[in-house]
Amino acid sequence: MLLHTDIPTRAQLGRLLAARDPASVSIYLPTEPASRGEAERIELKNLAAEASRQLEQAGAGRGAIGAIEEELADLHDDDELWRYPARSLAVFTTPTGLTTFRLANRLLGIVEVSDRFHLKPLLRAVTFPQTAFVLALSQGSVRVLEIAPDLEPARIDVPELPEDVASAVGQASIRDRAPSRKLQGSEGQKVRIRQYARRVDQALRPLLNGLDLPLILAAGEPIDAIFRSVNSYPHLVETTIAGNPDDVPDAVLATRARDVLDELYAAELAALHELYALRSSQRRASADVADVARAATYGLVGTVLVDIDEALPGFIDEETGAVTFDESDDAVNYGVVDEIARRVWLNGGRVLAVRSDDIPGGASLAAILRYALP
Repeated sequence: MLLHTDIPTRAQLGRLLAARDPASVSIYLPTEPASRGEAERIELKNLAAEASRQLEQAGAGRGAIGAIEEELADLHDDDELWRYPARSLAVFTTPTGLTTFRLANRLLGIVEVSDRFHLKPLLRAVTFPQTAFVLALSQGSVRVLEIAPDLEPARIDVPELPEDVASAVGQASIRDRAPSRKLQGSEGQKVRIRQYARRVDQALRPLLNGLDLPLILAAGEPIDAIFRSVNSYPHLVETTIAGNPDDVPDAVLATRARDVLDELYAAELAALHELYALRSSQRRASADVADVARAATYGLVGTVLVDIDEALPGFIDEETGAVTFDESDDAVNYGVVDEIARRVWLNGGRVLAVRSDDIPGGASLAAILRYALP
């Protein structure tokens, strides 16, 4: 089964993070890939009713509430959307528009109302995406797989993807002489493979354009090194699933690809923990929410890890970054950690939404600063 996802790009996230409207509604809804959407539609209806209640509590006008109710009702009736669910549906709506993303991550059902969107769960979907593509490439064949958690890998039909080296270069055999340079033997073979690799890269561009998902290569030598030399996709993973993939079942490739992803993410977190420890000794790291809020406001945070499950309701001053905490969540305040993540992102920093065990010291957040705090 193909998992239909809409992983947001950095530009899309940036627009959502920058958006402000007194009636901003964020809804996260668990969905089942094999479902027909009936149970999910009922839950969406319940969450929409809760959104209306919170909007009334926040003092939103009847016109604004009515517009949002109409948008969510239209979403409820969108048969095409419910035909292709993923594991979660993220919905962001104001009186003037609605945006949705189908996500591979399993997220809890929630509704949040404020003057900005609640985006920390969405950031989790792009921090360590469990969805990836596998390019199984050999001289005799090529196939592209999409992998996602707990699902069988799905083959992707890629237009203009060549079948093999010989067909890509218009020769009966890749050992044929190359007329333009009179190359033959192993040198001519590498030229043909490089031409083939370029054709594969060109065919993949429409599929991968604008995405940030990992692409994992399954290939042997010399085609591994040759493809990497012509690849134009910036998120090609350094680790290769080595060997000729022709006789390797899709399910086995998917298992190996998930191992590659796990190793990639574990190494990335380990490197960040080491950097955090080093920067702490230089007064360029902090896990204090108040200090990090101030640093984020002034653009001093280079990277921040935030706890996806942490809820600290309150406000952060727009100018000074001073934090005011509230005892409970309501339809006016917002998550302080969420707002810190928003400010870091909009100031060009990196945001990783993770579990508490992945944050140094198990704090609500941990920030690596560009400069030492004054």
